[in-house]
Amino acid sequence: MIKEDTQYYNIKGNLKVDIKVEEGHKYYFGNISWKGNTKYSDSVLNFLLGISKGEVYNLETLNRKLGKQLSAEGADISGYYMDDGYLFFRIDPVETAVYNDTIDFEIRIVEGPQATIKNIRISGNEKTKEHVVRREIRTLPGEKFSRSDLIRTQRELSQLGYFNQEKIGINPVPNPEDGTVDIEYSVEEKSSDQLELSAGWGGGIGLTGTVGVSFNNFSIRNIFNKKAWDPLPTGDGQKLSLRVQSNGKAFQTYNLSFTEPWLGGKKRNSLTVAVYKSVLRQSGYDYSTNRYVFSDSSSLKNFGVTVSLGKQLKWPDDFFTLVYSLSYTQYKLKNYPYIFSGIDSGTSHNVSFKIALSRNSAGPNPIFPTSGSNFLISAQFTPPYSLFSNNVVTKEDSYRRPEFHKWRMTAEWFIPIGRAFGADKSKQFVIRAAAKYGFMGRYNSNLEYSPFERFQVGDAGLANGNYILGYDIIAHRGYPVYDNSDPKVNPDKQNAQQFFTMFNKYTLELRFPFTTNPSSTIYGMTWFEAANGWYDYKSYNPFKLRRSAGVGMRFFLPMFGLLGFDYGVGFDRMRPGSTMKDASRFTFMLGFEPE
Repeated sequence: MIKEDTQYYNIKGNLKVDIKVEEGHKYYFGNISWKGNTKYSDSVLNFLLGISKGEVYNLETLNRKLGKQLSAEGADISGYYMDDGYLFFRIDPVETAVYNDTIDFEIRIVEGPQATIKNIRISGNEKTKEHVVRREIRTLPGEKFSRSDLIRTQRELSQLGYFNQEKIGINPVPNPEDGTVDIEYSVEEKSSDQLELSAGWGGGIGLTGTVGVSFNNFSIRNIFNKKAWDPLPTGDGQKLSLRVQSNGKAFQTYNLSFTEPWLGGKKRNSLTVAVYKSVLRQSGYDYSTNRYVFSDSSSLKNFGVTVSLGKQLKWPDDFFTLVYSLSYTQYKLKNYPYIFSGIDSGTSHNVSFKIALSRNSAGPNPIFPTSGSNFLISAQFTPPYSLFSNNVVTKEDSYRRPEFHKWRMTAEWFIPIGRAFGADKSKQFVIRAAAKYGFMGRYNSNLEYSPFERFQVGDAGLANGNYILGYDIIAHRGYPVYDNSDPKVNPDKQNAQQFFTMFNKYTLELRFPFTTNPSSTIYGMTWFEAANGWYDYKSYNPFKLRRSAGVGMRFFLPMFGLLGFDYGVGFDRMRPGSTMKDASRFTFMLGFEPE
């Protein structure tokens, strides 16, 4: 209780307020009984409630456990009933006795009848076709009402990126007369297309510019319908991406991809086709003109096609996705001695098959997840050509027809830990913990490890000229790109220019959102990272990692995607006599969060 308060002015004229507070006694939960329950027994409800006699009294905890106050973690008693159709369920805690410092409760329940979904109505989708919205909805006519299906539907609609996440409305309209419920979904469309305009400086190739555009709600079947172009045919939920990167004559790369997320229109089976082409030309200094010139007489070119088929699984649950990919890449070297030792010309054909199993329950905001997890395990294989050949295996075979098997594992968790002092309830701290691993193997020990599809570790994770060889680019903030000619990493200095065949990486971030408005999501973070790469299994040491820590910011603008800035200090870059500035690094990311 507030017993009394006094207001008065001090000699400076400032108003002072003195408040006298009486805290009273500390109370505890006593006996808890149940009334009106038929579906679940008292023992089951006591277990679900999770409050024991003698625990400190907390009305907020009681209401959250009963489901009278919704929470992100769920698992409340109202949820168990409403997930089984009991839309008309009511629950009320009543104090029945207060003695000494103990309070007894009687929990009164009205279960009501189970409700069946009757009609589903959708409004607000002006460009997006109704079938695109309806196929994401988990509540189907004829099925029992389920609160968890409503929450899952809201997540799926948010993940599309076509609608304002804060304006997705879900309104159950019960019909007590016939025991049914109509569900009305309302959405507000927003622009989901993204434009990428950037420039960067890369060692060896100089200033490079990038232009890219992604149409995330494309409609390929209306591409020949002139009336549908406004300015492009949209509404079928397909994705079309175009990207060009170049610095003129020295380096160009072109990427085109198309994704149909619902192949056939009945099941969540995706089809993705990607085509890419790149060229990297060697420069030479022309003394007659006093400038660098680039010529096709010394170049590295590649051309590739990838076709992927994805399927959403129903077991163990429908957060799982299985993706099969078939890739072909052709590499052409012409008087280009800077990649492979002893080989400067020739053509390589890289054919591989990849299978990836993932589970993604992170949400509900895909830009700033506050709960859930994301797991991925993949395996990639080329044909074991050397095992089928009777000829003597040579070093050149590693380059002409690369063979390898490659394994990737990723795990991410998002954990809410409470809101900041003075912030509203939607602005809570979130921990992101992640672990990533990559390993490459070979079928034949007489062959070199494949020079393609390796791992580049360090810096901001932005693509540079080396990605033409298909390297997975793994970011490590606070460090430049690792040089595996370092004798600590590669004691024999073998293949110093060919990057790692394995890596480990761990990340821990503490994030806080400044705004989660879909038109401009902004959040800051402090982070710690530890990673390393190794050339072979003999030198592999999972406990020897390069560590760094720092701060960062992320800005999401629907038109331009994700922008990010990080300032990190690499602890293992510090040397006697050096300063913090010598070990620090500022990095920048654009379009997507790097690995």
